[in-house]
Amino acid sequence: MTTNTLIPSLDHTGEIPAYVAKPEGTPRGTVIVVPEIFGVNPGIVAKADDWASKGYVAIAPDVFWRQEPGVELDHDVPEEMTRALAMMSAHNFPAGVDDIRALIAWARAQNPDVKVGLVGFCMGGLVAYQAAARTDIDAAVGYYGVGLDQLLGEAGNIKGQLLLHIPTADAFTSPEQQKVIHAGLDSVPNVTLYDYEGLGHGFAETKGSRRNEAGAVLADARTVEFIAEFIG
Repeated sequence: MTTNTLIPSLDHTGEIPAYVAKPEGTPRGTVIVVPEIFGVNPGIVAKADDWASKGYVAIAPDVFWRQEPGVELDHDVPEEMTRALAMMSAHNFPAGVDDIRALIAWARAQNPDVKVGLVGFCMGGLVAYQAAARTDIDAAVGYYGVGLDQLLGEAGNIKGQLLLHIPTADAFTSPEQQKVIHAGLDSVPNVTLYDYEGLGHGFAETKGSRRNEAGAVLADARTVEFIAEFIG
């Protein structure tokens, strides 16, 4: 796996492996790129590099480092998909949120004058919501986050800005769950939701069988605009 930086955990009992991409010149801000359940694979590295090309420090953490550092999986390989789902089931989400806090602190120590945002995919989309509700991150973006309907009681804790991309044909979030998410979040002033009619889970992956080009381009453009507005 392409990690090039070790970042101290919140309790300083370990180090979080991460891929860090830096821009030329003074950073506009920092963007934490939280992967799907497949690790810091080439698609996530490409997303981090893209943020760096736009002027941001990009940090893509190895979210499964406590289970198996360096795991890198492919959705299109059935055995690896099964393994990824098992790793998500075994993931310690509270510890994962602490890792986000550690990354935020590290980012602010590196560049004290800029803001910190987060862009997460799938499980990372859930982490985006958790970060918005449980940390002091400035802005977060979640693509097809899983399990959000179970966390709506935390919406009142969101102090920064949150953007969620919701594909209506997401096999991991039913239409009924999507209605619950809208009912719980549409009225929250600092939360923005976009629906993508007929698109499925993973539609914005960098490459692979799930990507929908038009949907990915639209969602990514909205994300770039959102990050520029609230991070810099």
